[in-house]
Amino acid sequence: QVQLVESGGGLVQAGGSLRLSCVVSGRTGSTSAMGWFRQAPGKEREFVAGIRWSGASIDYPDSVKGRFTISADNAKNTVYLQMNSLKPEDTAVYYCAARGGAVVVTPIAYKYWGQGTQVTVSS
Repeated sequence: QVQLVESGGGLVQAGGSLRLSCVVSGRTGSTSAMGWFRQAPGKEREFVAGIRWSGASIDYPDSVKGRFTISADNAKNTVYLQMNSLKPEDTAVYYCAARGGAVVVTPIAYKYWGQGTQVTVSS
């Protein structure tokens, strides 16, 4: 089994920054790809960043490209999401997810999920 624990969410003003962390424990060998997703009230879960533990295949949608940066620290089994120039539309619950194989943008393809961390951006 694999456990994911997110932290780092909070309330920030527009234009500010936050860094989310996701610590992975358990059978980490079965997780080659990590993803960050977000879900706002009444909306579908949205892919925001993905990375392989090797560091390859970093991917971002246009909505966050240039503002969000994903990184991975293999020694700490931790994935980070640095979020800069935050906008009110970035407000959502942010989830960390893991799967074997490549980074993909479809939430259903990820087997393991964290509990989520709330990010609120005020205007």
